[in-house]
Amino acid sequence: MSFRGFSVDLVGEIISRFEKKGFILKGLKLVNVERHFAEQHYADLSAKPFFNGLVEYIISGPVVAMVWEGKGVVTTGRKIIGATNPAESAPGTIRGDFAVEIGRNVIHGSDSVESASKEIALWFPEGVANWQSSLHPWIYE
Repeated sequence: MSFRGFSVDLVGEIISRFEKKGFILKGLKLVNVERHFAEQHYADLSAKPFFNGLVEYIISGPVVAMVWEGKGVVTTGRKIIGATNPAESAPGTIRGDFAVEIGRNVIHGSDSVESASKEIALWFPEGVANWQSSLHPWIYE
């Protein structure tokens, strides 16, 4: 599984891109992020000079948190999202199409299965939906 979080203005577009790739949405919620929660989410970056800017950005408005499932979802999801620096993101990626500055890069995506597990536990302590799309046998062997 993979965790994604992003600005609410692009919800349909982002969901569409992941669904078109064949990933299955397992969790979705709109949240206003509190400072303490944001600091937990970005704890691994707390020593970085941009930490406070990240925290301020994520608490500045509502966030849509999602969990996606599918073969290679972390690796492929990062390709769909694009490079962390939007200036290095290819057109057609989320950051390549909708972001300009690295500190405002529109979307977060787990960088590993381990990170995804931690982020999912943090953002979805109640768990995620247990279901399988009717398209599953058409997408996966």
